Amino acid sequence: MSNQQNFGPGSVVDPNQLNQITQAIAGLNASQLTWVSGFVAGLAAAQDPNAVNIASSATTSVAEPAGSLTIIYGSQTGNAKGIATAYQAKASEAGISAKVVSMADYKPRQIKNETHVAIVVSTHGEGEAPDDAVELHEFLGSKKAPKLPNLKYAVLGLGDTSYEFFCQTAKDFDTRLATLGATAIVERVDCDVDYDSVAAQWQDDVLAKIKDDLTAKTTHVPVAPAANSATVASIYNKKSPFAGTLLTSQKITGRDSIKDIRHIEISLEDSGIQYQAGDALGVYFLNDDTIVKRILGAYNLNEDEMVTVGEESMTLATALTEKCELTLSYPTFIKALAESTGDKALSTLLADKAALREYLVPRQIVDIAIDYPVKLTSQQLVDACRPLTARLYSIASSQTEVEDEVHLTVALVEYEEHGFVHQGGASGYLAKRLEEGASVKVYVESNDNFRLPSDPNTPVIMVGPGTGIAPFRAFMQERDAQEAAGKNWLFFGNPSFTQDFLYQTEWQSYVKSGLLSKVSLAFSRDQAEKIYVQHRLIEQGAEVYEWLQAGAHFYVCGDANHMAKDVEQALLNIYQTHGKQSADEAKQSLLALRKAKRYQKDVY
Repeated sequence: MSNQQNFGPGSVVDPNQLNQITQAIAGLNASQLTWVSGFVAGLAAAQDPNAVNIASSATTSVAEPAGSLTIIYGSQTGNAKGIATAYQAKASEAGISAKVVSMADYKPRQIKNETHVAIVVSTHGEGEAPDDAVELHEFLGSKKAPKLPNLKYAVLGLGDTSYEFFCQTAKDFDTRLATLGATAIVERVDCDVDYDSVAAQWQDDVLAKIKDDLTAKTTHVPVAPAANSATVASIYNKKSPFAGTLLTSQKITGRDSIKDIRHIEISLEDSGIQYQAGDALGVYFLNDDTIVKRILGAYNLNEDEMVTVGEESMTLATALTEKCELTLSYPTFIKALAESTGDKALSTLLADKAALREYLVPRQIVDIAIDYPVKLTSQQLVDACRPLTARLYSIASSQTEVEDEVHLTVALVEYEEHGFVHQGGASGYLAKRLEEGASVKVYVESNDNFRLPSDPNTPVIMVGPGTGIAPFRAFMQERDAQEAAGKNWLFFGNPSFTQDFLYQTEWQSYVKSGLLSKVSLAFSRDQAEKIYVQHRLIEQGAEVYEWLQAGAHFYVCGDANHMAKDVEQALLNIYQTHGKQSADEAKQSLLALRKAKRYQKDVY
């Protein structure tokens, strides 16, 4: 007698296999079991079309959901993608099938076919949409946008209240969708830099509203989001960083330079962390002890007094050193102090938004403490502060070259105010306060929006003035290891050739070997008239246009507010001058480059 059992025409299942299946699905709830049944039915259909009827007959009593959930994200970094991916997992746990897609890959006209959309988007520069969101953002604001009376949507904005146009792109999406007749599932939520708990609550609120409509009862194979990054998953991340070791902090600008730029090397030995050229490194730091003491003195507080941060109890000094954001200033600090102390001067400053922003830009928290030494408790001070967040730096090395190390190019922020020296949080920590051999907490932030072309024969144009050179050092190390045949052209700028030509010998070596085909330099202070990288682009416009026509990828890294905009304007100028295009045609050419992922920016 056979030990096998028949479950349908041509299907035979071994009892041992049946036991394995039973164990695998143990503990799943009804919605999850329904999802699994649809998944298995889809697999069966892929192997035997006749199996569709058998599978569907087991689920015909289950009604189909009244729509689907599409999670669309747009961001210059990985934060929005991380939230979107986590949201998909949370939706799946709730029995809702959802797909995740980058705005860079989303076809704008598809919006008219959606029933439920969740948008997670950051704001870039001065209230602008991030690169991957530009096309959808413009489409929804254009005359081509369709009416959307059947669409339900929710918007989560990621931003920083220190900036004037806080979460502006999210506000734009919210307004434009509502104008087109779509219905908000919940009110838009705008997140500050400490967004984890707020984003999680938004996810829960949206799911609660749409669960009845979208409880997963599908009978097709769900498609997983495309894996664009080859960065290997690690146990180390933003919430659980790796304790690396500082190997080197070396100044690479001359003694007479107006800049102090450091080459930083950190050991990742025994971490298993892997990264790609184009990724960023998150660096956690400790605040300067002297700044902590000045803040304690200004508020006349005892450093040993106990306070609570989240669920942890610690001394005030520890909280200010390890947990509080002190080197940036932000409106929420002024607001918290004004509300907790009732101070009239702070309330007056808070009421004038323009004056408040002008006041905050050049100051750190210590300056506010000195200017407004109000009476408050230790707990009120800690509660007024933002949580300390890691700083992201473009990685300046390829792992194929440096193996278990990671390199950074860091400009020290240092200036005098109120009679004493101020430093940037992470830059001062890495350049001045952390000794070589000491531990530093880090994690890799994957950046799929800043990648070398998959074909090593593709030509590459790189524009990276100042510390924007960092990822292009990684690119060249990677292209060298690949023995890539594609041409490479670097545009680099800084104040002085003799003082500020970062990694000069390395670039010269690449030129000598033939890996680096062209170098165009712009040292702004070496002549009477200041020359920047955008000027060199225009000067070389005919050849730049030839490279682009030949399929070159164009990369920009560095300052977002001025340099990146000037470079983009130079590109438009090149298309108009050498491509004989109108202003609108040049704009469309640039959009086509962006859509093809041939125009990528890593700007800050």
